[in-house]
Formats: sequence, structure tokens, C-alpha cells
Amino acid sequence: FALHNKVLVVLLAVFLAAWGILVAPFDWEIEGIPRDPVPVDAIPDTGENQQIVFTEWGGRSPQDVEDQVTYPLTVALLGLPGVKTIRSSSMFGFSSIYVIFEEDVEFYWSRSRILEKLSSLPTDTLPAGVQPALGPDATALGQVYWYTLEGRDPAGNPTGGWDLHELRTVQDWYVRYALAGVEGVAEVASIGGFVQEYQIDVDPDAMRAHSVSLDDVFSAVRMTNADVGARTIEVNRAEYVVRGVGFIESLEDIENTVVRVNQNVPITIKQIGTVALGPALRRGALDKSGTEAVGGVVVVRYGTNPLATIQRVKEKIAEITPGLATKTLSDGTVSKVTIVPYYDRSGLIHETLGTLNDALIDEILVTILVVLIMLAHLRSAALISGLLPLAVLMCFIAMKGFGVDANIVALSGIAIAIGTMVDMGVVVSENILKHLKEGDSPEERMRAVFTGTSEVGGAVLTAVLTTVVSFLPVFTMEGAEGKLFKPLAFTKTFALIASIIVALVIIPPVAHVVLRVSTGRRLTRALPLTVGTGAGIGLAWSGMLWTGLLVLAIVAWNLFEPRIPRQTSTVVRRAFVFGLVVVVGLILASTWQPLGPTAEYRNILFTGVVLGGFLSFFWALQRFYEPVLRWCLRNKLPFLAMPALLVALGASVWLGVPRVVSWMSFGIVSEEEVETSFTWRALADTFPGLGKEFMPSLDEGSFLLMPITMPHASIGESLDLLQIQDRAIRAIPEVSDVVGKIGRVESPLDPAPISMVETIINYKSEFIVDEGGRPKLFAFDESRGVHDLDENYDLIPDPDGRPFRQWRPHIESPGDIWKEVAAAAAIPGMTTVSNERPRAC
Repeated sequence: FALHNKVLVVLLAVFLAAWGILVAPFDWEIEGIPRDPVPVDAIPDTGENQQIVFTEWGGRSPQDVEDQVTYPLTVALLGLPGVKTIRSSSMFGFSSIYVIFEEDVEFYWSRSRILEKLSSLPTDTLPAGVQPALGPDATALGQVYWYTLEGRDPAGNPTGGWDLHELRTVQDWYVRYALAGVEGVAEVASIGGFVQEYQIDVDPDAMRAHSVSLDDVFSAVRMTNADVGARTIEVNRAEYVVRGVGFIESLEDIENTVVRVNQNVPITIKQIGTVALGPALRRGALDKSGTEAVGGVVVVRYGTNPLATIQRVKEKIAEITPGLATKTLSDGTVSKVTIVPYYDRSGLIHETLGTLNDALIDEILVTILVVLIMLAHLRSAALISGLLPLAVLMCFIAMKGFGVDANIVALSGIAIAIGTMVDMGVVVSENILKHLKEGDSPEERMRAVFTGTSEVGGAVLTAVLTTVVSFLPVFTMEGAEGKLFKPLAFTKTFALIASIIVALVIIPPVAHVVLRVSTGRRLTRALPLTVGTGAGIGLAWSGMLWTGLLVLAIVAWNLFEPRIPRQTSTVVRRAFVFGLVVVVGLILASTWQPLGPTAEYRNILFTGVVLGGFLSFFWALQRFYEPVLRWCLRNKLPFLAMPALLVALGASVWLGVPRVVSWMSFGIVSEEEVETSFTWRALADTFPGLGKEFMPSLDEGSFLLMPITMPHASIGESLDLLQIQDRAIRAIPEVSDVVGKIGRVESPLDPAPISMVETIINYKSEFIVDEGGRPKLFAFDESRGVHDLDENYDLIPDPDGRPFRQWRPHIESPGDIWKEVAAAAAIPGMTTVSNERPRAC
């Protein structure tokens, strides 16, 4: 059916490609066409299905909070349907209760059940005035955007000039509300600075002299700060509303408040104390490079697209920036409150997508090289590599339909499956090409394509479905393991199924048109040549010059090949194929850059050696397979000893020699005996076994440093230590900025105590890179061996230049930066950091 209805197959391929482009997770902007991309994040959320019940009870000790708030609420919430367990913590002034639900419980259904339970609590369950609240509909991984508020001039240079309470006021009453209204944002929490409040400092002696108690003061201030509503009166047939205005608007209003009357003499607040404006009690502070700062954190709502939400937040920031407060300093400098981000997860997300994009391009180039060298057939290489992106787009469609988010684990499933996807096309195309040599009439070509596909179709389908079935145990995983590995299993399964559709449905009709022995009909030749010419010009016009020229060269060869004599054509074809191999190899070396962006010639040499070595090995395996097989069949025992030794060696590397020896001896020799034995000690030291780690470390370009102070240290002392530490870390040349937090942000998602420090250290990338993490190129003076600068002493972008390295010569990896951070962060009063490299943020 596919061979006889090529138009339908082409329409199907175009439809799938267009649909895949509309849902692809990449940040593509197509004018006039709305896109609904797959939600994309950097890493999968492996957290539990939990909800947070947060209760504030200001000024109360942790024990009081535990006895009167946390325990009664925990007991009341235990009876909720679907609850797996409940964890809680009580701290000074607040309680956090974490209700863990079963994984199959829907997120918002669980929130509604908790709200029902909280609204039906008996009146005497909690102390008077204590009101529990449900935390934001987000997870801890939803904290995707951190920022500070700073005073800066029109050129973007720091100016200062703003008090901490002024910045906190702007954050709480302007920025926070604006960002909280962005679609996809669950919460915007504030941190740092001072919240301004009215404060009454009473004089105990004056209170005793006037017979005034604290309850009298509380009651008087509470009753004074209120508006009073009454009825209406009618005057001259007009209705007037009667009300009493009593809200406090100034310090004088509080000072003149009457506390009580003694012998017809009113006693006011100013007679028993002083009233002033001051900072509220705080349980958290923020520091940037040694200076106290004010900031906030944007939390993404559960189930939304983090990348799209971050982009909308940035658009909102650009919208509200002109309306932020501005003042002129004493020296005439205009200082404007500016929102400055210091943690933006969109950078890691773009690098994750760029990794998949680069892997796809590199694997397409490797496919072209392998097919050109092993098959020496140009059109087969173009056919296989050209349809590979279609299979990837089909995988994106399946991800959108099944609700699989795009993250580094899910996208790695596609990257891993690309090799198998290519195999399907290679097997089908090679067998079709083999049968096409038998004749070139239209009937023979149709029969050859059908026979070539049907011969290997069953084997291809079985091989792929076997791989798909082998992933079934992964789909049964639960908890954190399931959330981590299921996306990879889904995406690899989608990719393999897409490769089957492409190999068995789309490749045969296209191969019937593209693959041929003689010239064939004019339409048969004109269609692929026209499409190839358009594609080559489009690639060259879009900036991919060498790739476009390569496609145009292939089109030119197919156009002039029929006019060249047969013998000359063979020689020219081989020379052309060899030239294409060299060109594709150079392109691969420039995109792959295995030895770094500055090692141009070494990258070319390394790429050639690696690919040449592998291809030589496969060629030798093909050539000498038959005699090697005969020897193995005649000498079964010596041959089977080799895989047995490999299994033993692999098990020793994985589990360690002590455990392997203990298992092979059926427990006669224990692991302790092997470790202490002189005979086995060397092997045990060489092969101790591989370590275990649940989550891989990600190089996000930042470190999360978490030292602690003494538990009883005050917030002032903790802040002083943090500022000293941040200044020392910021002095490292490779560090771009340091922002440290002590205590908690005003969010149920952060119950950190004052002694807990979280410092985000952003370090410069080794080379100046673009948004996708690729090194930028700048003008380079070969004679002097330095980069050229413009009149402002800035680097000059140059597509033919070299990348600029920002690290000192002795800094070769992020681990070297961490060693310097560890040395700088070791100060008295804080725990010293480990010598090992920490997890990246």
C-alpha cells in the first residue's frame, strides 16, 4: 500500500513533521503559528507526592508549637484517604507538616481533601488565633528563579543608595504581586531586608504608676485601629452612610490612643512608652558578595512548563522594570531599583536541549560517514540521515500525548535510541539496494524495494520489539526510582516505535524514488534533485554554510553523473565519496570538539583516529569473520574461556574482588578473609568495586555550599560570618557572583533554621558561551597570540575566530574551582566544607 500510494505517505510524513515541530520542546518561534511544546525541565522531579500544612504561631517556642499545633494537626490528618505517612517539624514560631500520599493519588485531589479536613476541625483543636494554611501547589524543585533587588544606574552599574526596608517594601508590595500573577507561578517568596512595622516600647515603671497592664495596651491599640460601620440617614431625600474612621495612619495616632481612664484622667500610650517605626522580627537574611541584600524566589506551579513559565516571568520583569522606584543620590547619580537574577534554571534547560540537538547532529554526521565508507553509496546516506529527524519529531508527539516531560533523563533516552534508529534504516536501505542491482525497470524496481523490505521487515520488527519488551520492568518501578527512570524508558520506546514506522512505512516509498541504478524517468530524478537543491540553499542561507554546500555538492553529483562515462564515473564517484568523507569528518570534528574548542587540529586528528579505528575494526571483523568463526567452532573450550574471564573481570570491577571470590567459593571464603589475605590484597585494592550513587552530578555552572553555624548563634552573628565567607569566595577570579542565604524565605517550602546557610556560587564557564552552552568565537591575532579588542576593550565577535578562555591556566576543571572555594570558605565559626566536589545546583 505504501509503495503504490506515495502521495499519502508523503502527506503523512509532512503531517507528522509539522505536528512534531509544533510540540517539540525546543524554544522555536514560528511567526503566526501557536505552539504547545512538551513541558521541559532540567532534571526529573523525584520528590514524593506530598502536601505541606504550614501554621504560624509567632513568638512561641518549638516545644509549645509541637504540643499545641503540630501534634493535634498530625493526629487529625492521619485519617485522610490515600495517606502513606506524615512527617512534621516544629520550630520557633511555625509548624510544618508534610502529608505524604500514595503515588497514584492525584495532586490536586489530595489538596482538596486536606482543605476539607482543616475546615472541619473542632474549634478547640488549635489555640485562639492560630490558622493553618496549605502550602503552595508546587514542589521543592519548583524554585526555578532567584533574584535580588539592587540600585543601579542607567548603564547597569551598581549604585546603592537604597535602605534594606525600602527594597523590601518594593519587593513585597510591587514586584511580588506582579510576578505572582504570571501564568504558571505558584508563589513568589521574599527573603532579606526588613519589614517595617509600628513598635511600642512600654515603660514598666510608668505602667505600674498608672495601673496599666499589657493586656490594656493590646486591647486599646487593637480597638483603636478599626473603622466602625453604622446605618444610613436621610437628609433632604438624600441618603448618607454613617461610619467611624479609625484606622491608624501615623505614629501620633498610636501615641494619642487612650489606654484607660484613671479618676476621669485619660492615660495615653505616649505617657507609658514610646512609639517608633522599626524592623519586624526576621528568621532569614540574604547576602550578595558580602553585602546584605533583598530578593525573592519564584516557584513554578506543579505540572506546568518550567521553561515557558520562566520566559513569562522574564517578560513580566521587563514590563514592570520601567515602573520601579528611582531616586537621585547626593552625587547626582540616578539610582533605579533593578531586578537582578542570580539563579535561572532556563540556562540549564537550554543546555540540556542543546545537548540533544548536538547529539542528533553528530550522530547524523557519523551515520553519513559510516554509510559512505561501508556501503560507498551516497543516496543511502542521504536517505537514512534525512529521515532520522522525522523519527525524533514523532517521539516528541508521543511524549506530548502521554504526558512525558522533557528533561535530561528523558532526552537521553532519545539520544541512546538514535543508534538503533539508524540501524533500522541501514538494514532496510542496504537490503533494498542489494535487490535493486538485479534490474532497473519500473516493475523490477518496485518488486526489488518490496522484496528487500519484506525480507528484513520481520527481523527488524522482532529486534526492536525485543528491546521494547526488555524495558517493561522499568515501567513497574515506583517512587523516586520510577520517576527518574520511567521517562527514559518511555522516550526510548517511543523512539524505537517511531524508527519502525519510518523504516517499514516511509523509507520504502522514498527509497523507490531516490535509490536507483540508471537514470530512470525525468520526474523520478527531478523530484529529489529539486528538494535537495532547496534544502541546500535553505541550510546555507540559515547559517549552516558547510552543511548546505555539502547538500548542494551531492545534488550536483547526481545531476552530472549520467553524463560521465562509466569507467570515469567509478573513479570520480570514489573520489567524490572520499572527499565527502573528509568534509563530513571535518564538520563532525568542529561540532563534536572532543578535546575542547581550542584544540582545532587535535580535534580533527582525534576524530579521524577514533572513527578510523572503529571502522577498521568492523572492516576486519567482516573480512576475517569466517576463519575466526571456524577456529572458534574447532576450539570451543579455549574460546569459551575468554568470555568467562570477561564475565569474572566485569563482575570484579562492578562488585569488587572480595564479593566475587566469596560468591565463587559458595561462602567458604568470606569477604573479610579476601580483604585481609596477602594473596588477594593487591587484587582487592585494584578492584574494590564501583561506588553507588542515585543521582548523577550535573555541571550547571554553580555550586551549592551549605555550611552551618553554631545552633545558638544569633541572626546577626550568622550574617556577619556569612558576609566574611562570601567576600572570600567572591575574590576567586573564576567566581562570577556569590549569594548566600541564612534562615528561611517566607515560604512553607523552606523551613530552614537560622544556623543553616545556603550559598549559591556561580562560576564563569571555561569559555564564553551562548545560550545553548556553545563557545562563542572572537577575533584572534595569530601573530601576537591574543584576542583583539575594540575601542571599549571588549572582545570582537568573529565567526572565524577562537573562543575566549576565562579560567586561569592552572584551573582545568570545576573541581579545581571547588578546591579554591573550599579553602576560601574555611573560616572560624562555620563548619569547614569537604575537600570533595559538591553536587552542582
